[in-house]
Amino acid sequence: MTGVDVAPDAVCRLLDLLADDASGERLAHVAVAARAAGLDPAARAAVERATERALEIRHKLAEHRRREAELTALFDTARDLSKLRDLDEVLRSIVRRARMLLRVDLSYLSLDDEPAGAVRMRVAEGSASPLLRRLRIGYGEGLGGLVAQTASPYASADYLSDPRFRHTAQIDEAVAAEGMVGILGVPLSLGRKVIGVLFAADRARREFTPEEVALLSSLADHAAIAIDNAQRIEQARRANETISAHNEEMRRGEDAHDRLMALVLRGGDLTEVAAEVAAMLDGGIVLFDTDGVELARVGASEREPPAAVEHSSGRAVRHGDDWVCPMLAGPELLGSMALSGRPELGDADRRLFERAGLVAALLVLLRRSVAKAEDEVRGELLTDLLTAPSRNPDALLDRGRRLGIDLAAPHLVAIAHCPAVSRRRLAMAGRRHATLVGWHAEQVVLLVAGGSPQLAGSLAADLGSVVDAPVTVGVSGPARGPAALAAAAAEAARCVRALLALGRVGEGAALADLGFVGQLLGDSTDLDGYVLATLGPVLDYDARRGTDLVGTLRAYFDSGANLTRAKERLHVHVNTVAQRLERISSLLGADWQAPDRALEIQVALRLHRLHGR
Repeated sequence: MTGVDVAPDAVCRLLDLLADDASGERLAHVAVAARAAGLDPAARAAVERATERALEIRHKLAEHRRREAELTALFDTARDLSKLRDLDEVLRSIVRRARMLLRVDLSYLSLDDEPAGAVRMRVAEGSASPLLRRLRIGYGEGLGGLVAQTASPYASADYLSDPRFRHTAQIDEAVAAEGMVGILGVPLSLGRKVIGVLFAADRARREFTPEEVALLSSLADHAAIAIDNAQRIEQARRANETISAHNEEMRRGEDAHDRLMALVLRGGDLTEVAAEVAAMLDGGIVLFDTDGVELARVGASEREPPAAVEHSSGRAVRHGDDWVCPMLAGPELLGSMALSGRPELGDADRRLFERAGLVAALLVLLRRSVAKAEDEVRGELLTDLLTAPSRNPDALLDRGRRLGIDLAAPHLVAIAHCPAVSRRRLAMAGRRHATLVGWHAEQVVLLVAGGSPQLAGSLAADLGSVVDAPVTVGVSGPARGPAALAAAAAEAARCVRALLALGRVGEGAALADLGFVGQLLGDSTDLDGYVLATLGPVLDYDARRGTDLVGTLRAYFDSGANLTRAKERLHVHVNTVAQRLERISSLLGADWQAPDRALEIQVALRLHRLHGR
């Protein structure tokens, strides 16, 4: 078997191993076996590159599974916390879950002691010294006091040597006794009020990542609610006259939280969550992301996203006739939830609405994690499809099938251009039209299954209405197979450039819709040859003499062949324009202003400008 035969076999073997979730060692063995087989250098290099890519993909999938496992653990924690009633049991469960989620040596929790102006340590998991449990931290003191004072998370890779914090003998003694080095603290907040601080610490230097900060902050958000629930139950037990009302409120909130979390754990989407919240609160629900793109809508009319969401407090606020609640994962704003049809919102329903915002935020976080992994895989497919369609077309077709995309079926290829918005937002707007969408070479590319070129205009209009800016769309196809799709993408890109050069911003078209210009831009046309054949003598003269007779021609035609207006555009005397036109006549022939010749020259000038000359 030759090296040419073995390399594709090795690639297929790598794909099979990836599909079987094989270990990295088994993947690496494919390259080892290729070297042992004595392949020629080119085939061996191809197998080694494929093995490297396979190992990268396995790593990404493992990271995705790790993140998914963390979020599942967080969902389980939130569900379990919602069922606990005793405050001490709640606190122990929180620190136990914090230690497990972040895989740290110890975790501990302090609660606010407002009269004393400090936070007092309440419970610890993994602690070895009694000093930590007796610790009282004043506002602004150490890492925990700064978290309590600012309501913001703080982390230190080596606390005792970190000059950012106000060190005290009592705190440093407790830290040293425990052997703590890396420490992370996040606030336990209810609205604007910090009720305590949740800590995770290692007995070795540790740099906490933004993902770990967000994960512990999400746990703290649920923990604050659970602590609040437990404290309220204790208060209700001491106040017999209000116990019935409090219990009813808590039962309703717990039931709502359980129902929402159960829905998420069953794999429900944002529309199902919105429907559940709408039924609970007897109103309409709309979810938006941070770009103002609508994510889900149930029982509400189409509406504009809130201009700005106050998210530092995490509380629901009135916005016109609606109520708006931020969707937060720790300090990160993921979007907003709008409630309509409820002019007044009591405290119980308001808290329920805010809990729903937390659950929706968790689902958005999970969806973003999944979408990121999928977008990376789809983006790699699109890049390989457009840059090397002939390298291994069968592999491209197989990768497409794994993503549910039949690249052998006819697809319309569209290129969307809108400098006023980000490529990410434009690509998201195009997802409902395309089976594959992404960006390549700074352009947003859409593959529309079974689409026809007649869709170009409606596609441009729809994308423009979603992003609220003019979107120019060039299309080509339908085309089948990697090579044809790559060629269609190149033609669609030429079409976009032609539309922009013709001043048709915000329109959609195929090259066939552009008439003469479209024919010139087709695959079978030699554009450079056409420009040189039409303007060659003038271009050569300008190149030799350093003149700009081409610019004079443009100004002359742009002025409607009027010498007076042309000299104003060029800022020269009218006699100078006349002399330049005489020189052009000598170069192009006396009939250069005849209608047919004039049209050809104007088209060549436009193409010359389109190609950036």
